[in-house]
Amino acid sequence: MSEQPKLRLGVNIDHVATVRNARGGAYPDPLRAAKLAEEAGADGITAHLREDRRHISDADIEALAEALTVPLNFEMAATDEMQAIALRHKPHAVCIVPEKREERTTEGGLEVARDENRLAHFIAPLREAGCRVSIFIAADRAQIEAAHRIGAEVIELHTGAYCDAHAEGRFAERDAELERLREMASFGHSLGLEVHAGHGLTYETVQPVAAFPELRELNIGHFLVGEAIFLGLQPAIAEMRRLMDEART
Repeated sequence: MSEQPKLRLGVNIDHVATVRNARGGAYPDPLRAAKLAEEAGADGITAHLREDRRHISDADIEALAEALTVPLNFEMAATDEMQAIALRHKPHAVCIVPEKREERTTEGGLEVARDENRLAHFIAPLREAGCRVSIFIAADRAQIEAAHRIGAEVIELHTGAYCDAHAEGRFAERDAELERLREMASFGHSLGLEVHAGHGLTYETVQPVAAFPELRELNIGHFLVGEAIFLGLQPAIAEMRRLMDEART
């Protein structure tokens, strides 16, 4: 039996910037966090530049694009402003996510099936610029098929419902969500899409998802920044890396 490809870990540093912005100063520095994450075994760095700039700033994206030696995954809404920023920096990957000003964090996946034509035209210049385009979606067959039709190379499955059900003790619902994620990871892979997953994953919830053989990358942020308060950022990331590797064996 051939060995499974390594499951990549993308570390999202948004909430290092959230802590910085709480005081309006320069610390803690998201770029420093990104460099520490690289040293701890992160395979990439994820940063979401939101329309309201509530955490990551334009200057952060510029600094990350210049300094990182691992790939930058630029999360953004499908707006003209964000497309222009992505085309200026040409990050390794661009992940298109839904965004509402009133939400605390990204709620659910992008509605691709109802917006196919616009999204197809939106991502075309990004692909032409050499960015790997990912679409953040729910584990739903119609959305996966739509992402494939518009020319996305990657889908990232939203794991929030699975993680929330686990945290709230709704275990039957958790198991149903996990099975849905498993089936849709397999379905996306069968279409030739590269399959990623993320949102809300913790030490307790990561291994069942990491075990999906079709998955190539997990993106994890808020939990790791929280654990860094107690463990330090590098040990927190190293433990997540260990659990992911263990799940693959």
